[in-house]
Amino acid sequence: MSNEMPDELRTVLLNSRQSGNFDAVVEAVPYAKLLGIQLHSMDLQPTFIVPANKDNIGNPMLPAIHGGVIAGSMETAGALHLLMTMESIALPKIIDFSIDYLRAGRLQDTYISCQVWRQGSRVANVAINAWQSDPAEPIATARAHFLLVQD
Repeated sequence: MSNEMPDELRTVLLNSRQSGNFDAVVEAVPYAKLLGIQLHSMDLQPTFIVPANKDNIGNPMLPAIHGGVIAGSMETAGALHLLMTMESIALPKIIDFSIDYLRAGRLQDTYISCQVWRQGSRVANVAINAWQSDPAEPIATARAHFLLVQD
């Protein structure tokens, strides 16, 4: 299994680390771009936003965001968080991902924050929370393990 980072992403990441502006890192990840993920703030820790988008609706009766969009956004945010906060240039690869859906994600902006519980030389454990209007009322929480080993 290779964790080789594409040269273009490596260059963007190194430039972003030097400038402190990580918007280009988010833009350089195709899946993040597809979902519309944006870096909302980078104060102490990155916070991401997935803007409301009618194309992301899974249940038109509510309307509610598709669970796969929520999970995919959270997993992608976890990997981006590691890219932005760890010192190595290893491309995080998902080992496992477990999500708890707590309430419906309505058709409105969704915010995602991550907390690294443990980062070793090979694996990182990340807690991920998604909310809409109040961080104290998450729509989903997740736990992810990422492989960090660089070939």
